[in-house]
This record gives sequence, C-alpha cells and structure tokens, in this order.
Amino acid sequence: MTPANNILLGGENVRQLFMNAAMGNRHGIISGATGTGKTVTLQVLAEAFFGLGVPVFMADIKGDLSGLGNAGSMNEHIASRAQNIAMEHYQNHANPVVFWDLFGQSGHPIRTTISDMGPLLLSSLLELNDTQTGVLYSGFKIADDHGLLLLDLKDLRSLLSWMGDNARELKSEYGNISPASIGAIQRRLLVLEQQGAEHFFGEPALQLEDLGKSDFSGNGVISILDATELVNKSPRLYATFLLWLLSELYENLPEVGDTQHPRLVLFFDEAHLLFNRAPMVLVDKIEQITRLIRSKGVGVFFISQNPTDIPEDILGQLGLRIQHALRAYTPKDRKTIRSIAATFRANPDLDTERVIGELATGEALVSVLDGKGSPTPVQRILLCPPASQIGPVDATRRREMIERSPFNGKYDQGIDRESAYELLKKRAAMAAEQQPETRRRQARSASRGSRRQSVGEALIKSAARSIGSQIGRQLIRGIMGSLLGGRR
Repeated sequence: MTPANNILLGGENVRQLFMNAAMGNRHGIISGATGTGKTVTLQVLAEAFFGLGVPVFMADIKGDLSGLGNAGSMNEHIASRAQNIAMEHYQNHANPVVFWDLFGQSGHPIRTTISDMGPLLLSSLLELNDTQTGVLYSGFKIADDHGLLLLDLKDLRSLLSWMGDNARELKSEYGNISPASIGAIQRRLLVLEQQGAEHFFGEPALQLEDLGKSDFSGNGVISILDATELVNKSPRLYATFLLWLLSELYENLPEVGDTQHPRLVLFFDEAHLLFNRAPMVLVDKIEQITRLIRSKGVGVFFISQNPTDIPEDILGQLGLRIQHALRAYTPKDRKTIRSIAATFRANPDLDTERVIGELATGEALVSVLDGKGSPTPVQRILLCPPASQIGPVDATRRREMIERSPFNGKYDQGIDRESAYELLKKRAAMAAEQQPETRRRQARSASRGSRRQSVGEALIKSAARSIGSQIGRQLIRGIMGSLLGGRR
C-alpha cells in the first residue's frame, strides 16, 4: 500500500520506489529515446498527482495523452507488471480531462493579449535582432503612454504603421524608429499570422484559475493542451506559449511555502523547443522563474529525449530524474550517456552508464528527493502501468468530453473590443477631415510666425488626452517585461 502523501513510481520483485509528493514543486525531468515509454510515464505521474488533488497541465505532442480521459483495459502484460511491483489495489479508471487548443479546433481556445505577452517574449517569438527588439520595446512604451490597448495582431500592426508614419515626431522621446526595422517586424508578424497565431492573440484571455480546478471528489482536473498541429506548424509559438504560462503563474500566484504537495503541476513535452535559439536574456529569466516558482507551489517537469537539451543552470534545479533508454551508436552518443550517468547520485550496485543503454521499454533509472530534499541513489525500476487508456481516444469521445467540460462556451466566441487598431483608425479619419481647415488656419497664422503643428503632434496630444477616459492607468505588462524593468 502506498504510504500517505507518496507517489508510487514503480519497482521490481515487490521492491517499490516512492516519490515524496511534498517534493513535487522541486521539479523534474523525464528523458529517453523515442519509443522507450516517456509518454506512459507522463500518464502515471499525472494520475498520481490527480489522485492527491493536484491539478495538472500537460502538453500533448503526439495526441496519445488524450487516453487519460478513458479507463484502460486489463491484459496479461499489465496484470503481470502490477503484480511484480506489488500494486495491491491497482484498477483501471478514467480521469477528469479538459482539452485546450491554441487554434480552438481540438479543445477550448486559449488566448492572451499582445500586452500581456510583453515585448521580451514577443521579440523572441518573432526572432528579432537587437535593433528591431528596441523598436518593439518603444512600441509598447508608446502604447502605455498614449492609452492604446494592444490586444491582437492587428493592434500591433496598426501601432507599428503609425510609428513609422510619425517616426520624426517620436524620435526625441522614444529614440530612432527606422522604417527598415518597422518593415522587418511587420513581415515577421505576417508569417506569424499565417502560422495561426491570430487565434492565440485576443480576448477573452485565459483565466489562470481555470487550470487549477478540482472535480467534485477533490481530485485535480487534468488539462491537456493539444499541441500536435501547433508543434508542426509553429514550434516557436508552442515554446513561447509555455514560457508565457510559466511566467504568468509565477507573477500571479501567491506564496504558499512548504506544503504536502504542489498546488499545480506542469508537464512540458519537447522541452528543447523552449531553449532553441532563445536569447540568453530570456534563458536567464526562465532559469530565474524555475528557481523561484517552487515557492508558489508549482512543479515543472520537462520531457525531452536528452537531458543535455536543458541548460545546466535549469537542469541542476530538477529534483526528480527519470531516465529511459538511450542508445550509443557513435562516440558522441557514448560521451552523452557518460555525461548523463554522472548527473545521478551513484549507486554502488549499479553501473549507471552501462544500464542506460540496456533499459527495456517501460524501464527507467530513477532518482528522487528524500524528505530533506537530497537526491537518493539511482535505482533501476519498472514503471507502474497507468490506470487510463494507453493511446489516444477517438474523435467522437474527445468531442463528447469537450461538450461536457465546465468551460464549454466560455472561451469559444472571440471578443473584439475597441483597442489600438480602432482608436488609431478613428484618429486618422478625424485628422484627414480636419486637414482643409488646418491648412486655412496655418495660412492665416503663417504671417504671425506661428509654429505649425504636425499631424503626428496632434495625434500624440489627442492620445495623451484620452489616457484618463480610455484607460486611467498604465497597461498591465507581462512578467517577462517587468523583470527587465518594464512598468506595470
């Protein structure tokens, strides 16, 4: 029987290995080659946290994790494994699952605003250079100063066009805004839109508390992001979304201190995408948030083929380590395996480097944290079988679960309220109407030596006057911006 507040990971020959759930906010990594059982391990951990009342959010890259919503079926292989691990009360069951999808096709839509995303994450998403990033930061500052809501992509495009048209008037306060940089950012936005990002930016924005729900029995609901199309279509958008989610949770959740188990657990599959071509300033912020978010009661588990895909400063913070098989076909492979073996606390009864290449599907080398937070010696175990279905559910069953979800209808219909696009369009129209009268006034005042007011100046003054009536306060900026000194 599983001791209270412990998670049974597996074992062999009636010997069992438990993870202390209180260490769930110390993060973890699941790694191994394709086809070695990482997805099933993911299911087992999700079910274990669910049973402790901990909500789970996970990214589903292959579509297989939807099986969590269906009860599994007993067979000889599963029965034998459960007996080998001495799982006395093993039985199949389904789990409460909520499906999400950035494109709104295979789950409830997930949206956020351009403003909440912030300039740092957005510049990384667009792969801007330093000069272009500086122009984007200027754009966010201008939007803040002049009461322009940045909600969706058309808002940002409109703002950039206006900045380009009024670059001369803006230069003294916001620095040089070159047409080349504006054009480059606009082109990147078009590419992003073609990849489907227009579905992600807008309102209603995701409410974070909807990822922290429990069912009527007190079990944590499992939220699954369908990322099958997202990763193939726009892997950078996938990575940016996960980083945005992590940063939003860090900023908005209160401190909880030491608890019996986490308040929320995140599983990030294909973790190497989070760091590919990411600027160093962003990697540093990810490392900082990963280190600090444990105090908010959030556990983060990275899933990747190779632990070396994770930067060392982040890898060093991951308490639970589950290593599935890796094969050594080249000298480089052998060097990698040797490096991975060295990250485990040595077990005198195991040749860790050799065993990594021998593990069968469903086997793993595992090290957990003890009650004091120290890593235990690595052990070779069979992983527990999941209670839910291995493999995806069919489309009919998925649609049924979406329609029965407590969030059905809440996010389906997008909202397009007045924001930067509409305000700038109105002001441009007003400026065009006023041009004849403005010319007459300028002609009359020219003889008196009056200074001509440009259209750009008029727009800026009009925008400044609208701050009190339109916003009344600075726009909220995402954590990635505030950590770099942005205003909130």
